[in-house]
Amino acid sequence: MWEALKNAFKLPDLRKKLLWTLFLLAIFRLGSHIVVPGMRPHDFGENNIFSLLDIFSGGALSNMSLFALGVNPYITASIIMTLLTMVIPRLEELSKEGTEGRKVISKYTRYGTVVLGLIQASALTAAFREAMVDPTNTWSYISIIVTMTAGTVFLMWLGEVLSERGIGNGISMIIFGGIIARLVTDAVSALSNIGTGGVTIPGIFGSVALTVVVIAFVVVVTQGQRKIPVQYAKRVVGRKMYGGQATHLPLRVNQAGVIPIIFASSVLAFPLTIKGFVTPTSGFARFLDLFTPGNWLYLILYALFIFVFTYFYTAISFNPVEVSNNMKKYGGFIPGIRPGKPTAEYLDRVLTRITLAGALFLMVISLLPYLISPFTGINMGLTGTSLLIAVGVAIDTMKQIEAHLLMRQYEGFLK
Repeated sequence: MWEALKNAFKLPDLRKKLLWTLFLLAIFRLGSHIVVPGMRPHDFGENNIFSLLDIFSGGALSNMSLFALGVNPYITASIIMTLLTMVIPRLEELSKEGTEGRKVISKYTRYGTVVLGLIQASALTAAFREAMVDPTNTWSYISIIVTMTAGTVFLMWLGEVLSERGIGNGISMIIFGGIIARLVTDAVSALSNIGTGGVTIPGIFGSVALTVVVIAFVVVVTQGQRKIPVQYAKRVVGRKMYGGQATHLPLRVNQAGVIPIIFASSVLAFPLTIKGFVTPTSGFARFLDLFTPGNWLYLILYALFIFVFTYFYTAISFNPVEVSNNMKKYGGFIPGIRPGKPTAEYLDRVLTRITLAGALFLMVISLLPYLISPFTGINMGLTGTSLLIAVGVAIDTMKQIEAHLLMRQYEGFLK
């Protein structure tokens, strides 16, 4: 591994990408500690949706920093645009127009990010007025909202630059950097609180063992795939013969990756965001409290959303009909399955079955911390969702580095 890492820094272009990645993540971590003028750090306590969002932002939310909202408005805007693309014909046409069409959709997503950022910043500031230096100052209220929204827009731009100049997906890498930073903080906090707050040495060892098991489980499922055999018929073009080789079509068990969990977390952040605009003692506010992480309604909806979003994202990322048509176009076929519609139906049937396993896996991993935390006394950020996202992003990033190394005939990380 160390030899592969050394080889990675020998390659000028790969070294440049790695340095850009570290530099941009350092900017993100720096901004996470710059408190918004007019605000003070705030402790959200346990079992709160803001505690979970604080994990994704690496503590930026509890610091009430420039990046307090993180990339959540951008993720939510992306979800909305993806759904609208499926129901609005004009947006669907744009999605099929290649690069230019995607640029227009990206522009709409950015506009949506600004609108959602203003809404979420307003709700956050209204819900935690005690964190304001002067809650009665209207201009201070407005400046805080604008500053937090600007921080989200800056993070969105930072993610795009990271995707272009660095390694991995920019938005995912920002979330990954926040999670890793918060995990270190939570681990130190857990060790310093042994004997208090229900934290015990057996609980610490149990949590570490569970974390190792979860990481191994995540790696196995993330790497797991169903290989569909594909045979290409021989064809003559001019004086040359093409085709005749056998290959396979890999269908991943967890085709959707960590996207369903991010989607579900963003959607379930809305109820408590709305709560910031209503009277805390009203009946509606008490109803919104049911959406607090750990409550039965939250857990049921969380599991349901993860399940639905897994199938939804898999459906939009893998089109059996399109794959079948491409195979038929180049003379490919699955042994025992006729080309065309039968192939598409076969691929859809196989994908539906393995996606079920992937959806159940994501549900179990995501709900596990809520079931284990009462027995270990350890903060839920140490296992489950955060590790699933961190490990998934790390594997994807390592694969990109691996491709750079193998392309230049260096031995990679993965064996």
